[in-house]
Amino acid sequence: MLLQPRLNVRVSQRQVLTPGLMQMVSVLALNKLELKDMINGELVENPVLEEIEESSETFDERTAREGDRERSAEDLVVEGERTEKDPFDEIDFGSYFQDYLDPGFRTASNFEDYDSEKPSFEHFLAQPSTLSDYLTWQLGSMPLRQELRTAVELVIGNLNEDGYLTASDQELAEALAGSEAGQAELILVAEARGVVAHLDPIGVGARDLRECLLLQIEALRCEALLVGKRNRAPVPEDAVATFDAAALIADRHLSLLQKKDMRELTRVSHRTPEQVAAAVDLIRSLDPRPGQRYSSSDTRLIEPDVAFVKRGDEYVVVMNEEDLPALRLNQGYRKMLREKSTEREVREYVKERYKSAIQLLRNIEQRKNTIVRTCEAIVRRQQEFLERGVEALKPMMIKEVAEEIGVHASTVSRAVANKYVHTTQGVYELRFFFTESVNGPEGGDLPLLLLKRRVKKLIEDEDPRKPWTDEYLAAELQRQGIRVTRRTVAKYREDMQIPSTHQRRVR
Repeated sequence: MLLQPRLNVRVSQRQVLTPGLMQMVSVLALNKLELKDMINGELVENPVLEEIEESSETFDERTAREGDRERSAEDLVVEGERTEKDPFDEIDFGSYFQDYLDPGFRTASNFEDYDSEKPSFEHFLAQPSTLSDYLTWQLGSMPLRQELRTAVELVIGNLNEDGYLTASDQELAEALAGSEAGQAELILVAEARGVVAHLDPIGVGARDLRECLLLQIEALRCEALLVGKRNRAPVPEDAVATFDAAALIADRHLSLLQKKDMRELTRVSHRTPEQVAAAVDLIRSLDPRPGQRYSSSDTRLIEPDVAFVKRGDEYVVVMNEEDLPALRLNQGYRKMLREKSTEREVREYVKERYKSAIQLLRNIEQRKNTIVRTCEAIVRRQQEFLERGVEALKPMMIKEVAEEIGVHASTVSRAVANKYVHTTQGVYELRFFFTESVNGPEGGDLPLLLLKRRVKKLIEDEDPRKPWTDEYLAAELQRQGIRVTRRTVAKYREDMQIPSTHQRRVR
């Protein structure tokens, strides 16, 4: 059988994302701080875009100064000089030049009109120094010989985010020696670890949880001794007994502590129940991950992108555009396109830069409009929350808001991603307002967030010696009119990282 070539025509549809549409999607997902960084990057890359400083002259002042010069330049263009129409002139950019040339593109914002209502700086988290930076800074005030300082810095450099030392003494000693380590290097590593153990936060440099807790218990014991010495009074016997019991439990019986088996802890530690209870309370007050508070991975810089402000009897949506660069298009490059002497390569480059700049400005404006319309829909649905707080939060789905404002659900999802809002109830992530519903009292819908809060509250109020089962919690919620199954309660309990009934029981 011979194979013969044939021509087949197939008609199909597919969605193609143009660069402009791709940029619009990415700009919509940016929060204010990310948008500011993106704009600053565009200002560096695109010479057609300009940022207007507060001292810049206005459009009227520039027109009065340059009007005669521009008219004389235009008179030099001889009629009929162009033999063919420039495709760039076929694009209607007139309205964009009117908006973006002068005195700078910035849509009206009333965010600065309510200084007394703005979120305080306590809601803005600045990035602190890392654990390594903090420990190294403390070394600056310690008189250490150079070889010991080098060893201490090596130990600090091998701490993980929790503050635990991940390298063995042998590995650290070999790193110091540059080859096979001897006894001198091992002694130096041990001395360096001792120095790190006395740095703040106490507990860093430990190998495991046991060593970390013991370091903190010993530090508290030393502090109590110093206070007693300063006050010329001995440390109370019950405090000494608590420290001893806590050290014993942390050293040998952490598994029993995890199980909350108080009866067995009392038996194996040969202490009274009161002493064991005090020791357990002391251990619970310690930090099992002392380095975590200095971890930069969880640190985020938060600034509200929008505010829900009450004006009279209604709430209005106000965009926060403070500190965003005011943009305009450079007039000088526009004049280059009119001049016949401009080289073709330069002309094409300037055209592309103008198109890119105008597309960016359009996308920024589209981002604002989408966010405002989304927030207006949120305000209309969450009036009671704004007046009364979280307990009045209503269930709301992204799909519902998308249908209301006439966009795709993915557009609303991007509009609320990583963005925060300042309300009369505090600063919240916009995604906070979107929550599933369950059948609540009197046949109404209850937000999933409030259901989880009720489950957590029931568990907090239970008797720790007889914790409630998931089945009992489900029955209790059903008595409150909330239709929920045992399996659902178990799922939400696990989502909140609450231990099971057996793990919560205190024996």
